[in-house]
Amino acid sequence: MTDIIIIGGGIAGGSLAAAVSADADVVLLEAEDVFGYHATGRSAAMYEPNYGNTVINTLTRASLGAFKEADVLSPRGVLYLADESEQHLMDAIAASDFTDRISLDEAHALVPILNMAHIKGAVMSASASDLDVDKLFQSRLRTARRNGAQLHTKAGVTGIRFDGQWHVQTAIGEFSAPVIVNAAGAWADKIAELAGVAPVGIQPFRRSVARLPAPAGLDIADWPMLLSATETWYAKPDAGKWLVSSAEEDPVDPMDAWADDMVLAEGLARYQEFVTEEITRVEGNWAGLRSFAPDRTPAVGFDRAAKGFFWLAGQGGYGVQTSPALSALAADLIFGRTPDFDAKIVADLSPARGM
Repeated sequence: MTDIIIIGGGIAGGSLAAAVSADADVVLLEAEDVFGYHATGRSAAMYEPNYGNTVINTLTRASLGAFKEADVLSPRGVLYLADESEQHLMDAIAASDFTDRISLDEAHALVPILNMAHIKGAVMSASASDLDVDKLFQSRLRTARRNGAQLHTKAGVTGIRFDGQWHVQTAIGEFSAPVIVNAAGAWADKIAELAGVAPVGIQPFRRSVARLPAPAGLDIADWPMLLSATETWYAKPDAGKWLVSSAEEDPVDPMDAWADDMVLAEGLARYQEFVTEEITRVEGNWAGLRSFAPDRTPAVGFDRAAKGFFWLAGQGGYGVQTSPALSALAADLIFGRTPDFDAKIVADLSPARGM
């Protein structure tokens, strides 16, 4: 007899499987051929304690200890940049925890390709770090397996019914348990509908990324991530290459996302205004989905109307950097323990809140 079925084998489902499998019999179901295929495998791979709303900030900062223990962080920093139209936003960014205004000369020393004629303000977040997503994710899957959890790929869910316990029909057979966890990312509302549960409004948004050669052949290993004050583009080093995202939020249906060439070109044009080095070649591109609840705060907790149906969805672009804290909180709620978070945070995450 299984105690908990987790639907969705990304960082949310994998981390929760690790967190609950020491105390329960767990099955983790992933529709794709591999775990972490969608949002987890296409993450920007950053830890930024200022990124997101207040709830996200709290969860991100609460996750720092776990990241240090797993040894998955390395120094990077984020350099926020503003042109004339964005300058009014810089005071608020600089007032955030862990950020400081720096001079334009200091910014140029960090990233020598910056177009100083266009840039009017700079703020540095030195606390931001690269995050080794694969190392973190694989460690969570190993922990789940070591605890006896059953981990299945190619297990797309085709039906769900409830008769006092939940029965989940998949491509590889049926699994039953009193508790199911909806950690299906972009497909979270679809899974709810299969279960006869009211959706909470999880909407996937596409975001595209281009891989470029290192600008001017420079050694960019120590450059910070660059982020426009309005988050209309970002750029960061990655294994000797230069990733530039158009940072779009285009609502789409749940899918295996791909980059929209026109949208990506527009984003590259926005980035181009901030640098002096011309883009001469794009070596590749891809897209991922960032899935949000209407208030842009994750839905974490038991459904108000469906017994044993637990939501762990809507992490948006913050799923990796909040995963240790969210999985610990979710495990506490599933087992009826008092979470190690302020009651307001728990209430703000509840799927029963008004959204």
